[in-house]
Amino acid sequence: MTVRVRFAPSPTGYLHIGGARTALFNWLYARHTGGKFILRIEDTDAARNSLEAVEVILQGLRWLGLDWDEGPLTADAAGPCKGSSGPYFQSQRKANYEQRVAALLSRGLAYEHEGAVKFRMQREAVIIPDLVVGEVRRELTDREAEDPDFVIVRSDGQPVFHLVNVIDDLDMGITHVIRGEDHLSNTAKHIALFRAFGVPPPKYAHIPLILNGDGSKMSKRDTGASMTTYVEEGFLPEAVVNYLCLLGWSPKENREKMSVAEVVERFDLPQILRHNARFDMTKLQWLNGEYLRELPPEKFHAAAVHALARAGIDTNKWPLPYVKAALDTCLGKVKLFSELPAYAGFYFTDEIKLDAAALAKDFDAENKPRVEKLRGAFQQTANFDAASLEAVLKETAKAFGVKAGVLVHPARLACTGNAAGPSLYHLLEILGRERVLARLDRALRSTPG
Repeated sequence: MTVRVRFAPSPTGYLHIGGARTALFNWLYARHTGGKFILRIEDTDAARNSLEAVEVILQGLRWLGLDWDEGPLTADAAGPCKGSSGPYFQSQRKANYEQRVAALLSRGLAYEHEGAVKFRMQREAVIIPDLVVGEVRRELTDREAEDPDFVIVRSDGQPVFHLVNVIDDLDMGITHVIRGEDHLSNTAKHIALFRAFGVPPPKYAHIPLILNGDGSKMSKRDTGASMTTYVEEGFLPEAVVNYLCLLGWSPKENREKMSVAEVVERFDLPQILRHNARFDMTKLQWLNGEYLRELPPEKFHAAAVHALARAGIDTNKWPLPYVKAALDTCLGKVKLFSELPAYAGFYFTDEIKLDAAALAKDFDAENKPRVEKLRGAFQQTANFDAASLEAVLKETAKAFGVKAGVLVHPARLACTGNAAGPSLYHLLEILGRERVLARLDRALRSTPG
């Protein structure tokens, strides 16, 4: 048997992190077993769906590297898939649903009711053999006991989720349904529909939900809920994929950083954890920092330039060797590309914002003469490189009988506007003598005494 799994999002907004994790688990299982990963867009609700939302989903999956295996060729080149082998769209499968409903009606397994069509639900309990949750016995509720039948086609002719979901899984030969545990309550209806169509249901694996750190349910407004956030904040897709793997799945040993290839090799449904996963942004940022640290310089430069451009910093105005040297001082120092504008923006502007309180502290009456002396030493040094500048600063501090930090802090503040950042001596070398002296002069002029 060839494994066939699917991800079936509704295009009503952004791609939720829970949906992305569901897509990832399906993709991993398909790749682990040599099966097929199918993308199906559940867009039957025309009032709530949009092509823009479809494109957001497709972009999110592509960013994560989750390629799907099949789908009809899109005839409209202006559509979201632009002529490639795209996903299936439920809105294009109306005839399939009508034929299946007609078959149910003809066999007395469904009936018309007040303009709608209802399915005759079985009265006995439904046993759900789940690969993650275990065997679940679904009894009728007291309310359902009075009328267990449920609508499969609304009075406006619109088929409901339960019907189209099952028909699509049936038509597409889905062997395993891997989805969030919140769908477990729907599964009894789905199994009953499969039986009504005369086919065995697929194997179900309901994966744990993703909760906030405090254990509450993650809503649309919560930090980290939208996949768009990770793209905009400058996360690496490899880090996000790695982290999503750990939300509800665990390898045999306690490893956290793993390549996609390693996860594909190890991933299997029995390893999915039973308990809900708690989202930890701090851990994700740490993991992203680990991946950033390992990026080759050329890839880091390209992504960094893009991140700076998003913040309105145009590095094209500066010589390429200068830009590369500046960014090299940031490699391995930030956890997110979105931190770069604040961390390294001083390289690409002469408008350094100097905090008045910090100036008053670092350029007080006692320390200002020391900084003036350092400025003069910087002007006179023969070589304006990191090693020479470090020696000059330490010699100046020694002459005043103070520690080097007494001069490091004001020099950094004057040249970057920040209390922390790249290595001081290297950033001074990259800024160059003229720019460093000008910035020291400005800071000295900004303080009394």
